[in-house]
Amino acid sequence: MTKRKRRSSAPAPGRTGAALTELGLDDRKQRVFVWSVVGAGVLAIALVLTLTINAIGGAPPPAAQAAGGVVGEGLPASFQSWPTLKELAPVRDRKADSAPLTAQEVFGARTLAAGKVTLRRLASRLDQSCAGAVWGADLADALAEAGCTQAVRGLYTTADGAYVAQYTLFNLADVAAADSLAKSLTSLYRGAWVQPLDSPRARFGAYSEANAYVLGHYLGVAWVGRTDGAEPGERDDFIMLGLAVREAEKAVFRRVVKVAGVPSDPTQPPGPADTAQPSEAPPTDPGATTSVQPSASLPAAR
Repeated sequence: MTKRKRRSSAPAPGRTGAALTELGLDDRKQRVFVWSVVGAGVLAIALVLTLTINAIGGAPPPAAQAAGGVVGEGLPASFQSWPTLKELAPVRDRKADSAPLTAQEVFGARTLAAGKVTLRRLASRLDQSCAGAVWGADLADALAEAGCTQAVRGLYTTADGAYVAQYTLFNLADVAAADSLAKSLTSLYRGAWVQPLDSPRARFGAYSEANAYVLGHYLGVAWVGRTDGAEPGERDDFIMLGLAVREAEKAVFRRVVKVAGVPSDPTQPPGPADTAQPSEAPPTDPGATTSVQPSASLPAAR
């Protein structure tokens, strides 16, 4: 059986070899040169393929950062929404509750408390353009579809500065619009969110939690976290922290009383007595006016 002669891996002599010989390169140097050219060609082809794949697939979008303070930053790690209460039926739409919100009305109290948690107001703001209170085009569009005319925000922290909480109240067309927006937020919150108010004393970090509450034709968003951005531990009571900042919802229940009137039987109020802190120095935000004081016992925040 005739054996086939093994083909040499060295380049065959020819015009290329002759040209390299004329340049003074011996056989070993010629082989090194040829293989270097071949290797460079393979790398060039790989680079072209990589660029082509990236051009077709597109580069992945940058991840939203999870620290509050500037546009595009600040996303809660968890979010839930809750339907309205039947006691809020008198303010189910703006036809019966047409008076605009004010920062003083919602955040006039300098402190909010629940259990052992006491929050102190750092800043508040009223925006007549709801898009200015959020970031993310999809959320801005959802607010426009819901007929949002106002967004009022209040930023709070604990005395030791360990926790931060912000409450946002959106003034929407009716309860159906508020419910629809709350449901949309269950997916929108992953890439769009409420703008945190700026304060040198407290800001949201890497981890935070949020809940939205349908309150008649309003939607309230409670957002809480540790100022160091850490996840809550055994000693961190985020539930009570959320209940404390939700004391701002008393403004909506005061409107229910104003629209529906004083209950016919004052001895049987619709809920526990109102324990909201008395109004103090008003916020310096535009549109702040004297808050409406409750004339009867009100339902407590959920």
